[in-house]
Amino acid sequence: MILSVGHTAIDHIFRVPHFPEPDSSIYIEDYKRLYGGGAANVAANIASLGMESSLLSLVGKDFKEYGYKKHLQDLGVDTEHMKVFDEKTSNAFVYTDKNDRQITFFYWGASDKFPKQKIPENIEKYDIVHLAPSDPTYNKKIAEKARCLSFDPGQDLPVYDSKDLKTILQNTDILFSNIHEIDRIQNKTGYTFNEIKNYVKTVVVTNEDKGSKIYNKDTIEIPPVTVDTVDPTGAGDAYRAGFLTAIQKGYDLETTGKIASTVASFTVEKTGCQTNLPTWQQTIKRYKKTFKETPNKK
Repeated sequence: MILSVGHTAIDHIFRVPHFPEPDSSIYIEDYKRLYGGGAANVAANIASLGMESSLLSLVGKDFKEYGYKKHLQDLGVDTEHMKVFDEKTSNAFVYTDKNDRQITFFYWGASDKFPKQKIPENIEKYDIVHLAPSDPTYNKKIAEKARCLSFDPGQDLPVYDSKDLKTILQNTDILFSNIHEIDRIQNKTGYTFNEIKNYVKTVVVTNEDKGSKIYNKDTIEIPPVTVDTVDPTGAGDAYRAGFLTAIQKGYDLETTGKIASTVASFTVEKTGCQTNLPTWQQTIKRYKKTFKETPNKK
């Protein structure tokens, strides 16, 4: 089973023609309120792909009102480790321009309670623990106990101090980052990229529509799966879910990267992070059509 740790959020997704200058306004072309949050997105995708999935997250009293809990449970996500507080659930306000560039404002809400939470006593039972963006102090506790750790600091990277980030990296088996974040990780820790690779067995760096690279013993280049993009929000989380699911199923790294890219391609076809979740069968069908091959296991 794969445990995802971090934010569950309500996403407010806006489409704008361009980003406004300070002290000005802009016309909003479209607006939707949908399910999101990095950890919840990963957990939902993993469950949709047919893998056992659990979610550790903190939500507010409004969580049930949105129908979010039922949505996750209907997908098969185990919500044993979700806690409800007398707060608002986290909210993300995501603005996307005509070039698919994004600016996000994030309200932590109930996630502010993470630093005082105890980690689950059964944390070592999970095959993989995925640390999505969340509180650094709590994530460090998890990192020191997890059997196999996947780490994605994401948009919460600015709240990490150097010490916590180093501790987590030294316990990480799989690191996910985009091309901008990997530079910030190096700047914050003082590590070179080679030093990061010495600590972390597998480093995955995504580069938007240019694909991704997997650094293990070798460097593996993964092409993107090209589709008509409606909204890029949540593509990274879908990629991570596909990657972890494929690893858990025993596929080699190149195939795993291609599966991850395929899963991400479904997400961008519709607005929202969880509105076009693929099944494993749909993923493999598109994989074969795109790469003209059958996925290879180790």
